[in-house]
Amino acid sequence: MDAARDVKTKVSAGFKMRGLLLRPDASRFLVELLESVSAAELDAVTERVLDAVEKQPLVSSVIELSVLQSAVRECTRDGDDAGDHVFNIIGAYDVPRYVYNAQRKKFLLATAPGSLCGPARDKAELFRERYTVLQQRTHRHELFTPPAVGTVVGEGHNKFQLKTIDALLGSTAKLGEVIVLGMITQLKEGQFHLEDPSGTVQLDMSHAQFHNGLYTESCFILAEGWYEDGVFHVSGVGFPPTEPAAATRAYYGDVNFFGGPSNMSVKASAKLKQLEEENEDAMFVLVSDVWLDSVEVMEKLDLMFSGYAATPPTCFVFCGNFSSAPFGKTQIKSLRESLRALADLICSHPSIHGGSRFVFVPGPEDPGPGGILPRPPLADYITAEFRERVPFSVFSTNPCRVQYCSQELVLLREDMVNKMCRSCVRLPNAGLDIPDHFVKSVLSQAHLAPLPLSVSPVFWAYDGALRVYPVPDVIVFADKYEPFSVTHSECLCLNPGSFPRSGFRFKVYYPSSRTAEDSALTPMPAP
Repeated sequence: MDAARDVKTKVSAGFKMRGLLLRPDASRFLVELLESVSAAELDAVTERVLDAVEKQPLVSSVIELSVLQSAVRECTRDGDDAGDHVFNIIGAYDVPRYVYNAQRKKFLLATAPGSLCGPARDKAELFRERYTVLQQRTHRHELFTPPAVGTVVGEGHNKFQLKTIDALLGSTAKLGEVIVLGMITQLKEGQFHLEDPSGTVQLDMSHAQFHNGLYTESCFILAEGWYEDGVFHVSGVGFPPTEPAAATRAYYGDVNFFGGPSNMSVKASAKLKQLEEENEDAMFVLVSDVWLDSVEVMEKLDLMFSGYAATPPTCFVFCGNFSSAPFGKTQIKSLRESLRALADLICSHPSIHGGSRFVFVPGPEDPGPGGILPRPPLADYITAEFRERVPFSVFSTNPCRVQYCSQELVLLREDMVNKMCRSCVRLPNAGLDIPDHFVKSVLSQAHLAPLPLSVSPVFWAYDGALRVYPVPDVIVFADKYEPFSVTHSECLCLNPGSFPRSGFRFKVYYPSSRTAEDSALTPMPAP
């Protein structure tokens, strides 16, 4: 009885520390379960249960028995299931939606999926969630973390404090050396404002110094300057600081933000990490603008399959557009015939057919609701015959995610570089190439499409599927811009370029070494 009482006291204290309360039946269930746990392991096991409880879709701080039982089942699975999930494709509509809770300083799983045609509230929440993700990340950066009590901040190590816009609007005197995190908006033609959840303020950026990046409307910035007479005079503009995925996970634990069948982040699986390192021959072939109705493209694909026949790649990633002409009334029939020809090509190389996976990501001009992200996959009636003949094929959404062993890859087929350059409020500084500016902008915004909804429409309730936080290992921007490879915040960002427009160039990614190489198809020499 004394042992049970001690366990109950520790369990109750642990739940109270996190603002939770157990129902009597739930408390009895957990105490009986933990009575067999040794005293040395009790604290660690209790913490695991608490972490699992907080991952559940909680509607109250009072924990019911059913919620606790689900959490316990998750704990018992966590140690075993991650090692079995070596390769998974995660569609955009299956990505878990985590919402940041400022009171608990945690990301909580949303209780229900959103609707494609949701209410106006979803549009407001879209920008609010983008803001809170960047705000909590910025507050944890060393430049914005308040110094410990009693410490002296040395020269060159100044700490900064973020202000909100309502703090500016509520001031009747001039405020100098102010830093505000907010979104650039154009409420009136030719007049920019800064917006956060507390309000908006007019901007004067005529003398602002811009740091590297592509600054567009609807992107979030750190604006430094002074406030006077209702106008925020900006002297410096920069992006919110990024952080590597390891730093994010050190703070939030093994929560599976990425999605997939595993209950915990695959980064925590030593078994998957070992498999990844041992499989040195694994490779991903990344090709964009695979025009299946082009004779020349099909000949090059045949040449590619012949070259890889001896050592089949782990996966071929084929991104649209899958037709050289924009979508029209005859394209569906043509696309089905083109896929039939591609299936014939794959089946003519048995080693490729049996040893490689195929992932298809639709482009902006393929059949479907064009222009709005995330974009659903090609319709089943178009792809059914191909999937039957090539079983290891997946027609996924745009964007989609790939989990290979302990690595996380994000695939996007959109001409985003061009869109962001056209939408810049100011041309980028010299000194960096456009791909460097582009990659820095996307990772700083933690979003694949940080643009006005009029330029890059998004299904409001599924905006979280375009979030890249924590930062994945690889992002593939299948863009018609020239090929590039840029590493930023320990994330490798690749663009294979347009296959037919770039001289049949593509990228090959090697997971074991986390490197990518440029490849191109050249005609075979005559015998």
